Amino acid sequence: MSSASKIRNKKPFLIGVSGGTASGKSTVCQEITNRVGIDNPKVVAIVTQDSFYRELTDDEKKRAFVGNFNFDHPDAINQQLMLQVLTDLKAGKAVSVSMYDFRTHSKSRDVVIIEPADVILVEGILIFYNQEIRDLFDMKLFVDTDPDTRLARRVQRDINERGRTLQNILHQYLNLVKPAYEEFCLPTKKYADVIIPRGAENKVAIDLIVQHILEILRGGVPVLNFRHSSSPNSGFSMNGVENSFKTSSQRSDTIRPH
Repeated sequence: MSSASKIRNKKPFLIGVSGGTASGKSTVCQEITNRVGIDNPKVVAIVTQDSFYRELTDDEKKRAFVGNFNFDHPDAINQQLMLQVLTDLKAGKAVSVSMYDFRTHSKSRDVVIIEPADVILVEGILIFYNQEIRDLFDMKLFVDTDPDTRLARRVQRDINERGRTLQNILHQYLNLVKPAYEEFCLPTKKYADVIIPRGAENKVAIDLIVQHILEILRGGVPVLNFRHSSSPNSGFSMNGVENSFKTSSQRSDTIRPH
């Protein structure tokens, strides 16, 4: 019997996965999903912040098409809707969310039903910005990837998936994305329970996180034991193996798990 099949049903365990644009948040979520829900997909559900972009006005859409609307600003997100959906999910209720079409800059007609799951992964650049939303998470992860790598990934993604031009992408990145990351996303790194340098490439980090999630779901480790203390030198232990992750008050570039 696999580790996933041994998990007992209980209150959903909500995990927030934040980080800058193209840092690898979705890949981290998928890797955790593949490992935790290997034999039972219903064990894990993924929710993306993209589903909560608000409807744009006609003027905002015009600006968006030329790269002049800031999707990385908190005001671009329907915070109350995201709060309600995540609250319902944590209460064990099924929810429906609309997808966002970045080619048309509008809500898609496609609606996704998210069923209750043992583990709910929520990914997005601003999911730790709003305190009410932040406080819903049982575990908070921050994917820390260097800016050059993130920009290269964003260029490739936006050209291939969103039909953007290189000029449009660089204009948006330099004038909106980068300043918004520094003002709104990066400061929320301090709220993370675990900082993951290099994202899903960091196999040691993913292994330890998955192991800890499984232990929590089996009832072997109290959730509160996971959360780090406020001490600058604090850390946490997974099954007695001291990890080398950085806590929220430490710099992530001094110790990098390999």
